[in-house]
Amino acid sequence: MESISSSRSFAGIQGAYSHASTVTGTDMSFAVYVPDHEAGAKMPVLWFLSGLTCTHANVMEKGEYRRLASELGLVVVAPDTSPRGEGVPDDSSYDLGQGAGFYVDATEEPWADHFQMRSYIEEELPALIAEQFPVDMSRQGIFGHSMGGHGALTMALRNPDRFKSASAFAPIVAPSDCPWGKKALGRYLGENKAVWRDYDACALIEDGARFPEFLVDQGAADNFMEEQLKPHLLAEICEKASIPLTLNLRDGFDHSYYFISTFMDDHLRWHAARL
Repeated sequence: MESISSSRSFAGIQGAYSHASTVTGTDMSFAVYVPDHEAGAKMPVLWFLSGLTCTHANVMEKGEYRRLASELGLVVVAPDTSPRGEGVPDDSSYDLGQGAGFYVDATEEPWADHFQMRSYIEEELPALIAEQFPVDMSRQGIFGHSMGGHGALTMALRNPDRFKSASAFAPIVAPSDCPWGKKALGRYLGENKAVWRDYDACALIEDGARFPEFLVDQGAADNFMEEQLKPHLLAEICEKASIPLTLNLRDGFDHSYYFISTFMDDHLRWHAARL
């Protein structure tokens, strides 16, 4: 692991790092915020998964989480959204390829060799974080935005014993039923839609996956809400499955980091209470 940058911020250190991933076959970057702590202390860890076109740096620079994370004693980890670099497949559109990994383990060519973001975030990166940072891996939460909200919800539903809390900002709740998701899942996983269900929060719940509760914030002025995000589908399936869902529809807010940063504190406090 190599350090890219390290800066003091509030009562803690914001770092950016890179390492050689055996899972993706590339160098991968990620950000970690570590609050000040007693020697030998282990802190809960909160994973933030970012959306389309983003890197680890977007939430690091715009998320405004450090002040409260330092007060609450939360280590915040922000991975990249895909493998990158020379030899890594890409696409000319913003919603496929580099910056658009959709948190899946791709099985289709040309993506399968590198686009293994599910295994990277569920297995390889947590092992590195546990080895290199002062974290208590028995206390993990996960949240994310848009494509990253999709990643957070699906990873929580697949790993309810690992994560104690899960939330999302404007998540893609049913990628099998929206243009972004159909394009990405079809290209990464093939046209067998039964395979897609493991990467679809609503489908996972329909198929029996459960999680104690979810918090979701959605901007009411989000231009993607009706066609791509469809929060009502998550509300409907959670009600059927008796999964408590707090769904906040925020008047006047769009899909941007202005929205995310406004309600970041609410999410941090919500996770801290469960970790």
